[in-house]
Amino acid sequence: MRSCEIGIIGLGLMGSAALYELTRRGCDALGFDPLVIGEARGSSHGSCRVFRRFNFESEAYTALGDRAFEGWLALESASGRTILKPSAVLEAGPPGCQLVANSRAAALAAKSRVTGPRSGAEANAAFPAFSLPFDWDVVVQESGAILLAEEAMRAFRDGAKGRIIQAAAQMRATPAGIRIVTASEEVMAEKVIVAAGPWVAGLIPGLKSHLTVTRQAVGWFAPVRPDTTRYGEFPIFILETARGMIYGFPDFEGRGIKAAQHDHGAIAGADEWEPSATDAELDGVAATLAELVPGAAGPITDRDICLYTNAARADMRVDGGNEFIIDRLPQDPRIIVASPCSGHGAKFATAIGAMLADLALDPKLAAPDPFRLDRFSSFA
Repeated sequence: MRSCEIGIIGLGLMGSAALYELTRRGCDALGFDPLVIGEARGSSHGSCRVFRRFNFESEAYTALGDRAFEGWLALESASGRTILKPSAVLEAGPPGCQLVANSRAAALAAKSRVTGPRSGAEANAAFPAFSLPFDWDVVVQESGAILLAEEAMRAFRDGAKGRIIQAAAQMRATPAGIRIVTASEEVMAEKVIVAAGPWVAGLIPGLKSHLTVTRQAVGWFAPVRPDTTRYGEFPIFILETARGMIYGFPDFEGRGIKAAQHDHGAIAGADEWEPSATDAELDGVAATLAELVPGAAGPITDRDICLYTNAARADMRVDGGNEFIIDRLPQDPRIIVASPCSGHGAKFATAIGAMLADLALDPKLAAPDPFRLDRFSSFA
């Protein structure tokens, strides 16, 4: 039977980042995933994600974002690939909007000067594709970027060539190690990192009750005014509206404006990727663009489905839910869980990959408090 120090089940952005980091450190690691890059399944598929330095979810993510940013720059240098495309990030909502207030507070806490439009009227003047209510609150992050997700995974996997087994895997803990089983072989690992996105609950007993997988519809819209929505002149945007939180990208691929609703969609199973996003599922996004971003509000040209794997609120302390899970399994510390990212983790992948490598290689290292499993009483 083949053996390794550390096996990684799931090679989306988090698993691939961990495999890359472990390989870079000279560790005997193997990654397992049946999916190829470009396949429209898995939490990390698709061309792009948003990179934000300042996060409305919590100021606690600023340091993680800074570490991730340095990691992305290092990965670009090592791979020769472009992974981050600099882009302003505009966040807006009605007067008193908590999203805007939280992002501005996170920036100020990091001693970063906040410049640019502060109202809907100023945003409309700066970016003519918008038609925001004049009295809306606005904050613009100049330090944001479009994260090229598939390019990032190619860079990670190129750096771990020969260490990837393209197969679905299950695992079983034994006294001798963690037995990883695929359809064609078995591997005995000393430790395992499980980063299987929506499939993680099937691998980690007791986790299912703390996770909800939701179906998230994504659309690409032909810009009505292409001159106002092209990359470099139009920002990434996140809007807090009566229909929910709507986000989108500039037309950086010549494919249209990618836009979607960030609020949790319908509950789904880990393999429920079909059918593709329907007109009904994209109605709220289309209506929001027509009302608030008319320069982008043309017909739908393409569509996709993303699955969010969302963490429940903790019951052993106060949190808002949707916090990451990055921790050793209390009943078997040889198993490290890396999920879920609740729809906002991709930008941190380099930092989380390094964190997972640290946990796997240093048994004395504790997981960060916000991400620990013992926040749930069933794991305490």
